[in-house]
Amino acid sequence: MLEKPRIGLEISHDVVDQTPVTLMQRGDAAGPVVIIAHGFAGSRQLMSAYQIGLARAGYITVSFDFEGHGRHSQPLRGDVNSLDGTTRLLMDQTARVTDWAVSLPRADGRVALLGHSMASDIVVRQGIADTRVETIVGISLFSQAVTEDAPQSLLIINGQWEGSLRTEARRIMAEAGVIEGITVGDPATAFARRAAVAPMAEHVGVLYSPTGIAEARNWLDRSFAINGPDAPAVALGGWIALALVGVVLFALPMAQVLPQGQAAPDLPARVFWILALVPAGLTPLILLGVNLQFLPVLVADYLALHLGVYGAFVLFGLLMAGAFPERRGILAGLLLALFGLALFGGILDRYVASFWPSGQRWLVLAAILPGAVLAMLADATLLQGGAAHWVRRFGLRLAFLASLGVAVALDFERLMFLLIILPVIVLFYLTFGIMGSFVGRRTGAPMAMGLGLGVILAWALAATFPLFQGTL
Repeated sequence: MLEKPRIGLEISHDVVDQTPVTLMQRGDAAGPVVIIAHGFAGSRQLMSAYQIGLARAGYITVSFDFEGHGRHSQPLRGDVNSLDGTTRLLMDQTARVTDWAVSLPRADGRVALLGHSMASDIVVRQGIADTRVETIVGISLFSQAVTEDAPQSLLIINGQWEGSLRTEARRIMAEAGVIEGITVGDPATAFARRAAVAPMAEHVGVLYSPTGIAEARNWLDRSFAINGPDAPAVALGGWIALALVGVVLFALPMAQVLPQGQAAPDLPARVFWILALVPAGLTPLILLGVNLQFLPVLVADYLALHLGVYGAFVLFGLLMAGAFPERRGILAGLLLALFGLALFGGILDRYVASFWPSGQRWLVLAAILPGAVLAMLADATLLQGGAAHWVRRFGLRLAFLASLGVAVALDFERLMFLLIILPVIVLFYLTFGIMGSFVGRRTGAPMAMGLGLGVILAWALAATFPLFQGTL
């Protein structure tokens, strides 16, 4: 079901002045090109539902990775607080991709820009500056560049649960004298705007909304006066979720192939809660003011230290309590890492977001790996390889998340981007964490669970978070 919508499309990959691009089109496609841009911490894959849907509708579609994102080797640069800094560099990158796209053999010179979240501001500004751009689609749009009369043709798509962004969209539409859901003007001939809502969707779910994709297709058809081929809206979100849940559940019978071991010993409640809470509380205090910047990824330097210090504290406490984890289970841990990265990670990389480190990301992986293994080994040992009561599992992981939250509160200006990592770690616990518990309970070896999850966590953080060398 995930591959079926791609059938009949010509899909190719290229590099335009260091920018990785993906071209999707029907074999008979000819006419306007749609340039598709992802948001912060995203990649081309995250926009695939819109790209597939528009390509099936007959458009020549080009998606790309911004600097610092996905497979792009160049870190995000410039001053993020200046329009002539990072914003200008990303606009220039969009312009170079547009130049390449309009030179494609079947392109007719007309252009539409579509961008999500961070990219919505980029495509609005670039669309105003580039006379080739006839219309703009802003998904989860926020941009101070939108005025009463610019850009001339703009469709805004928000998820139903994006409260503040919908409020902004209503304000923009009120300036044009209409409400959300009503189109003003004619996008084919004059000033036109519309704010549409994707039902039951939030900031990421809006990217998989069939309603949103249909709204974008209809707007482009009207803008370019095209009556394209019949093509039902693409619905990938549910199938992606089903595939990922399936991989998590598939880890259970796969774990049964491993040799069964004796269950890890239970820790006394007093020892458990001291080791669950004290290191989590002390770690952000110890690292307060520590400001090492040796990695080209936002807050990765601090996160590597936080993971390492936290894990070392817990493991030292376990040593003092006579409960330090045994070495057995190393091979099982490596097999867990291989299973998670190859199968779960492979689905993520093809259908959701880039999950393969490249360039400087290998350095980031090497730097985060020791701390991640220490933290996950501590986690696995305290939780008896996943066999602990759910109250302990919930309490331990909540304490670790709170530890990162305290770090942000103590140094918000420098560590604010950790707030973006927190949901990633929650998802990590709900997916890879469950797979790890299957292995830990089967083998009775916290080392297997901790080593496997440590490798996966370091890989996930290094592969997905943006590279950055600029000014905050």
